[in-house]
Amino acid sequence: MLPVTKVPDATPGIVARYALTDEQALLAKLRYNRLVDIFTGVTCYSIQNHLRTTVRSIGQIETDEIYVGLDKRGAHYVLPVQAKGRTDQIGVVQIEQDLALCKEKFPELVARPIAAQFMDDNSIALFEFGTDADEAIVKLAERHYRLVPEHEVSSEELQIYRSRRPE
Repeated sequence: MLPVTKVPDATPGIVARYALTDEQALLAKLRYNRLVDIFTGVTCYSIQNHLRTTVRSIGQIETDEIYVGLDKRGAHYVLPVQAKGRTDQIGVVQIEQDLALCKEKFPELVARPIAAQFMDDNSIALFEFGTDADEAIVKLAERHYRLVPEHEVSSEELQIYRSRRPE
C-alpha cells in the first residue's frame, strides 16, 4: 500500500458541507486544494469542466476536466483529468481518448493525462499515465493524499515529507 501524504484541507467549509461523494465533489476538492499542482509539480489552471468535443479519429468524447500548466522551465502542459468515485473503474479507453484530444486540440502542449479517485480510506489517489514504446497506456505515477485540518499535519510528518527525494 502506498503511503498517504496529508494535505491541509483548503476546501471552503460550505462546499465541504454540501459536497457529495461523486466525481463532481472530487473535482472540486482537486481544484480547491491544488492537488493536480502538488502531484505533478506543475502550476496548473482549470480551463474547462466536462469538455464534450469531437476528435477526428474517435468521434465524440468527454473529459471530466482540462487543466493547462506551466513548469519552472517555462514548458506548457495540458492535463486532462478523469475523476472516479470509490466504486468506478479508471478505463484505458478514456485515457486513450484524452491523449487523442490533447494531440488534436493542444498539439503544442505536453500531454499529461491524470486520473483521480476517492479511496475507501478517505484518501484521494492520483495517477499519471503515458505511453510505452508500443503506444500502450502505462501508469507513470501514483500518489495518495488525505485532506485534513491543518493542525493534523504533525512536525514529525513534515520531517518525513522533507526527507523524501524530489522527483
